[in-house]
Amino acid sequence: MNFEYFFRLFFSGLTRGSIYALLALGYTMVYGIIKLINFAHGEIYMIGAFTALIVAGALSLTGMPALAILVLASVVALVYSSMYGYTVEKIAYKPLRQAPRLSALIVAIGMSMFLQNYLLLAQTSNFLPFPDLLPEFSLPESWGGMVNGPQFLIFVTTAIIMVALTLLIKFTRMGKSMRATSQDKVMAALLGINVNRIISYTFIIGSFTAALGGILISSYTGQINYFIGFLAGIKAFVAAVLGGIGSIPGAVLGSIVLGMAESFAAGYISSVYEDVFAFVILVLILIFKPSGLLGKPEVQKV
Repeated sequence: MNFEYFFRLFFSGLTRGSIYALLALGYTMVYGIIKLINFAHGEIYMIGAFTALIVAGALSLTGMPALAILVLASVVALVYSSMYGYTVEKIAYKPLRQAPRLSALIVAIGMSMFLQNYLLLAQTSNFLPFPDLLPEFSLPESWGGMVNGPQFLIFVTTAIIMVALTLLIKFTRMGKSMRATSQDKVMAALLGINVNRIISYTFIIGSFTAALGGILISSYTGQINYFIGFLAGIKAFVAAVLGGIGSIPGAVLGSIVLGMAESFAAGYISSVYEDVFAFVILVLILIFKPSGLLGKPEVQKV
């Protein structure tokens, strides 16, 4: 067995899974609070990447150092995308909170289509080169070139975001308010929690992580187009369901499982079937554990 090839596929799958995780975290947080699948989430990922591309292109004309361009472009893109998520929630989802879930689902799909075509008209349908914003740095020789600096940075960033969100949810006042809102919005409001504000914060945080994933993967692959958010968003949703939607560690675990499945299927069988294997795993897990890997089955109260 070629162990170097195996570990190259392993780290490639971990890279994919890390990006899916940044998207899946937003899905699982929004669903945990308002029980809505925000299918426009993938488009926020795309908007974050396009914003970073535009800002980085403008800053490169000034002759600024690459690190300064990375920081400024990322900050602008993350703030802009977070405000996009906030606006989408206020305009498209807030008026439908009391409506049947099917209505909210249809609006979410419509918002996804709208944002895709908006970017198509505002930019182009062609793939555009994305600047290499991720810094290169050397890793120990024992790694044998199986993983590079940008991949390592993606792993570390995802781990930090997961830990930070877990601590936020478990130990901060905002996190306690989120958990209370998730369990019972009416009772949370009676206890003095501003439910509307908590929901908005959830969309902002989810949009932030999605945009961060878009910036990282676009810089890593070196290209971008208006459609990158759709497939990534679908796969991140699959990852959230795999891990147990509503669970932050579950979203990350499901994303890693999905990324590994795609990588090894592409490496040992054929890249044509990588998506097939990913969804086969989803079907199997939902058959044998419908609540997901780390999800808790819902108890129906009579």
